[in-house]
Amino acid sequence: MKPLRPSMRENRRYLLLEGNVSEAEKAILEFIGVLGMSKASPSWIKKNKSSGILSVNRGSLNHVRASFAAWPNNITIKRVSGTLKGLRKGK
Repeated sequence: MKPLRPSMRENRRYLLLEGNVSEAEKAILEFIGVLGMSKASPSWIKKNKSSGILSVNRGSLNHVRASFAAWPNNITIKRVSGTLKGLRKGK
C-alpha cells in the first residue's frame, strides 16, 4: 500500500500534560462524548504517573483543552506543539 501524501494526512498536536494523567481519557470522554473522542482520536506517546504526552487531532484541540479545564481533578496542559521535537525543546 502506498503511503499517504502529506496533504491527506491528519494534522496532529502534541500536549504535554501534568497532574493525574491516568484520568485524561475519562475527562475527554465525559466532556465531548464518544463522537467527539473519535474525532479527537487521542493517543498516548509517552505516559508516566504524573506527566505524559498526548497526541490529538488539530481540529478538536480546543475541545480537549476545555475537557481538562472542566475536569474536577488536576490535569494541566504545560505546552502544546505541532511536533514532538518542538515540544521537548521547550522543557
